[in-house]
Order: sequence, then structure tokens, then C-alpha cells
Amino acid sequence: MDAHELGIIGEDLAVNYLINKGYQILERNWRSGHKEIDIIAREGDTLVIVEVKTRKSNTYGEPDIAVGVMKQRMLIWAADAYVRYKNLDVDVRFDIISIVITDKEPEIEHIEDAFVVTYH
Repeated sequence: MDAHELGIIGEDLAVNYLINKGYQILERNWRSGHKEIDIIAREGDTLVIVEVKTRKSNTYGEPDIAVGVMKQRMLIWAADAYVRYKNLDVDVRFDIISIVITDKEPEIEHIEDAFVVTYH
């Protein structure tokens, strides 16, 4: 299984996980230029921007550590574009779903409010 296939499997697992938690999935792989949001969901009145990171092991750390400052900025810009495109007036939250797929059951960690956006 290559990295692309692993990513698709991880996103499918994340979508099912969120649906089981009562989230409404609005979009998958939404793009604005070169920026992409893996999953856009709604939890109550909150728009949830979800970055999914999937790995075959956590040898080099948990997958969520791959969401650095530049990736966070890209997600913020893409989320802003989505909100403006859809003309929404909602609270926005940024979550990370970290998935490690091994020979056993996949390990899924959902980090809500993974990073906070501050406007200056």
C-alpha cells in the first residue's frame, strides 16, 4: 500500500469515526487553489475543519506532529476561503485526526481544537 492509498483509507476511517460521533460531513478534499481541506464537517453550530494524518506506525512520533505551523496556516487560509465562498457566519474549529494503521485494529486519536486561530 502506497502513501496515497494509506491516506484514502485513513480519511475513510476518519469520516466513519466522525459520523459515528454525530458529525455531519459537508465536504471531503475541498480545494481552494493549492490548499486542500481533508474533511469539512459540522458539529452543532460549529464548522469543523479536519486534517487527517495516517501512518503505518508511530516510530517517528504520532502522525499529528506532521501538522506544523505552515500546514496550520494553509488550513486557516483554506477555511477562510470556504467560509467566504459559502457565505457562512459560523464558529470554526480546527481538529486533527491521527490514525496509525498496523496489522491490528487502527488506532484513531481525535484532537479537538488542535490549534487556535488568533487574528491581529
